[in-house]
Amino acid sequence: MTKDGVSFGYFSSCQNTQNTPHYWYSFGNTMDQEKLKKACRMILEAIGENPEREGLKKTPIRFAKMWEEVAQGYKAEKNMKEMATTFSGENYDEMIIVRDIEFFSLCEHHLLPVVGTVSVGYIPSDRVVGLSKIPRIVEIFAKRAQNQERLTMQIADALDDILKPKGVAVFISASHMCMTMRGVKKSQSLTDTSAVRGVFRSDAKTRSEFFGLLRR
Repeated sequence: MTKDGVSFGYFSSCQNTQNTPHYWYSFGNTMDQEKLKKACRMILEAIGENPEREGLKKTPIRFAKMWEEVAQGYKAEKNMKEMATTFSGENYDEMIIVRDIEFFSLCEHHLLPVVGTVSVGYIPSDRVVGLSKIPRIVEIFAKRAQNQERLTMQIADALDDILKPKGVAVFISASHMCMTMRGVKKSQSLTDTSAVRGVFRSDAKTRSEFFGLLRR
């Protein structure tokens, strides 16, 4: 639970220990390239293709390398606190916003791309984080099989745990290929999610200021 009584939303699929934050799961993994190549060949055969034809001979190798890149969040180091360098805030106690961080993720239901932007705001209590570290935290959680709701909460909870700020707010807007290229095929649809912690939840004016700044 957060200090304002809001549940972190623990997910049963997380590999968790009693003293490990819920958002630290499936870290430090290595990928099995041979299994990925074999899986690619099986998919090609299952849809009626010939993996031995010229245009597809090297596809399993490319496929395995592609997964190394798009799912590299699983390979990230577990100790995110060491990665996320912080500095003295020098008494700065106003809102800091890093907005429109582009990300690419994978819908965990269909393994199709999710493409969107993340905007993060926080009010420091003592420490501030290096600005480049916020996109890195986004990448760690985005580059894996995800759902948008979980991704939003994980980013918020990670920053809340690392910085212990007065408050954190995260807003994500994304297009899901599982809705645009298949199924209902709504190509213009966007999904918006938000997560607020601390003063962003308890104070309506602070929350409104954050979302108002995002609309500018």
